[in-house]
Amino acid sequence: MFTGWLTALVFLPMAGAIILALVVRGDRNIRFFAAAVSLAELVLAIVIFAMFDHEAGASQYQLIDKVEDWIPIESFKVQYFLGIDGVSAPMVLLTGLLGAVAVYSSWSVKTRVREYFVWLLALQAAVMGVFTALDFFLFFMFWELELVPMFFLISIWGSGRREYSAMKFVIFTILGSAFMLVGILVLFYSTGTFDMTLLPDAIANGKLLLPIGMVFTLTFIAFAVKLPIWPLHTWLPDAHTDAPTAASVMLAGVLLKMGAYGMIRVSVTMFPGVISDIAWLLAAAGVVNILYGAVVVLRQTDLKRLIAFSSISHMGFVLLGLSVVVGVNGEVSAVGLTGAALQMFTHGTITGLLFLLVGYIYEKAHTRYIPDLGGLAGRMPLLTTSLVVAGLASLGLPSTSGFVAEIHVFLGAFPVWSWLTAVGAFGVVITAGYILWMIQRSMFGPRNPHLNDVADATPLEMLPVAAMVIAIMAVGIYPSLLVDVFSSGLQPIVDSLQNVAVTATR
Repeated sequence: MFTGWLTALVFLPMAGAIILALVVRGDRNIRFFAAAVSLAELVLAIVIFAMFDHEAGASQYQLIDKVEDWIPIESFKVQYFLGIDGVSAPMVLLTGLLGAVAVYSSWSVKTRVREYFVWLLALQAAVMGVFTALDFFLFFMFWELELVPMFFLISIWGSGRREYSAMKFVIFTILGSAFMLVGILVLFYSTGTFDMTLLPDAIANGKLLLPIGMVFTLTFIAFAVKLPIWPLHTWLPDAHTDAPTAASVMLAGVLLKMGAYGMIRVSVTMFPGVISDIAWLLAAAGVVNILYGAVVVLRQTDLKRLIAFSSISHMGFVLLGLSVVVGVNGEVSAVGLTGAALQMFTHGTITGLLFLLVGYIYEKAHTRYIPDLGGLAGRMPLLTTSLVVAGLASLGLPSTSGFVAEIHVFLGAFPVWSWLTAVGAFGVVITAGYILWMIQRSMFGPRNPHLNDVADATPLEMLPVAAMVIAIMAVGIYPSLLVDVFSSGLQPIVDSLQNVAVTATR
């Protein structure tokens, strides 16, 4: 079976990167070509999302591209296997959107322009591969491929301690990936397949070479680092702070979601019994992430570092949503899992917009130090308005996408973990405090004299901002755009968890 849609989606940015490297000449032409490729990728992602059939009775995995003997080694068969379901389809759309935003927000890059856009397009291709791969080894290959462009984007076009931050990012991710590779190989030599659609049944019915809890842990560590879960988070603030704007948008918008996606696709789907046994630990870790990230944010004076720690806090909601897998009295609800999946998408748009706006402010005011800012609303009305929208969405104001995700998490988690959910909900209060404090000190109040000549965003710069604001408000006002799609992908997972919960109550 080979439809070609997902192959085109994954390899269009990579083909664009190769053409940029070998054919296109002149910085202006390079920018326009990269913009054209990213726009085509976005259109293709929208078309694929629209083609996905989430109605009851539709097949779980769709638009499949499959070559069974892709690596035809008798003892190590790897398939070229791409497909999407209700969990991955929205992530494909998110990656297409943020990829275009990253390219269009990089128009002012003047250093090694060709290399910059080559790596940016290659990064998008790798992330698309992670969200569409259904062969576990192919999944791992795309997972590792993402490291290369992100390392160069941070180390060459970043600021501050860019080499240190880039290396720290790579070391943390590679260490986590090393554990995952061992787990993947154990699964293959135990079951004889890398096929992620067959592995859940093969694991349940077969005998693994290592205890199932150990195999689960080996794969889970990589996802915990990427999400990240405290205390494996220390690479994130440094990488965000020193990365260029486009890399921060992609890092916060989609790379962190690779960790959450891996937890759903692998940890929950393939190991429902193990994830149910440690659900209390997920809930506790989620609350720690929420409160730790929110409290540390209160001490930040750098705008990018502030948003980086807020991402750690918001990823705690994903963990809290995943912790509902244990169910209540043998009944597992899809609400919390839907909230975790929604948080993946909505956090991508909200935090991507925040990093984009901070990048523009830094480019025009030449500082991200909050005490040196202030009074910019009169000089930057468009950027201020956009920052207010992004901030209100981040604190979960009704009618924004942030509210939709968080209310699903709380409604799903409260019946399962009442006290932990109540404590975690206090993080929303802290979030409101630091977001409003950040906006007030950065954009309002008396203006520092050195900011009297700063300019607002240009119409070209506002295009990606407008796209992100529309995405945030559209999901907030009409959540069914995503809820129905995510629910179709999560229902088979909930059914599997339900069987585990019923067995446990007997």
